[in-house]
Amino acid sequence: MTAPPPHASIEYVGHATVLVDLDGVRLLTDPLLRNRVAHLRRAGKVDAAALRGVDAVLISHLHYDHLDLPSLQRLGREMPVVAPHGAGALIRRQAGVKSVVEMRAGDEIRIGGVTVLATRAEHDAGRMPLGARAEPLGYVIDGAGRTVYFAGDTDVFAEMADLGPVDAALLPIWGWGPTMGPGHMDPGRAAEAAALLRARLAIPIHWGTYYPIHLGLAGPPAFLTTPPALFEQAVSERSPATEVRVLRPGERCAI
Repeated sequence: MTAPPPHASIEYVGHATVLVDLDGVRLLTDPLLRNRVAHLRRAGKVDAAALRGVDAVLISHLHYDHLDLPSLQRLGREMPVVAPHGAGALIRRQAGVKSVVEMRAGDEIRIGGVTVLATRAEHDAGRMPLGARAEPLGYVIDGAGRTVYFAGDTDVFAEMADLGPVDAALLPIWGWGPTMGPGHMDPGRAAEAAALLRARLAIPIHWGTYYPIHLGLAGPPAFLTTPPALFEQAVSERSPATEVRVLRPGERCAI
């Protein structure tokens, strides 16, 4: 009897939180699972089903909207966490997580039937103010006959070309406010990344989830909805071989 083909899917939980499911190995990136984070409000609730059966968490860097300690606590002390080198003491001490594997760019780890490669990211390394420092990472996840690149937060860098081709690129295209600082990709820069990665499929992340409360008093801010269309247009111009699949928070697709 022929074995069924491996299952591979992506669920965009919101912001930089993505559930990558490769033949039953479920990895959750940068979990940010709260309805309120400081001055930020979440546009929609977290799908609790996405948090079930998670095998490990991948942390890209130390900024508060990517390493959210209350969200790690929600996942439980027994949840294995993969994080940049230098982040382990903070995660163990303040989130109570028992198992933290610290990685540098170029390191690999095996989780079930999946290989996770830590990659460089071009982003700030600190946790402000005066907090820990750890060089940020992206990750290439390889399993079920698919390769998935999770960028975390990064600007474009030339060595992205060495990571491809990938089946799916999870690329940040915005943030939680009307503007973005250095070390981030806007829709145009993310399209450049898709081209460098030779991505078969590009899924925009880091958009449409959180906004400052005061900017939502008169209605949902435009930056919650407009970035994906800008990304689709930019990809059509700069990486026409790449298919763009826009998932709103809570939506999933096969890859």
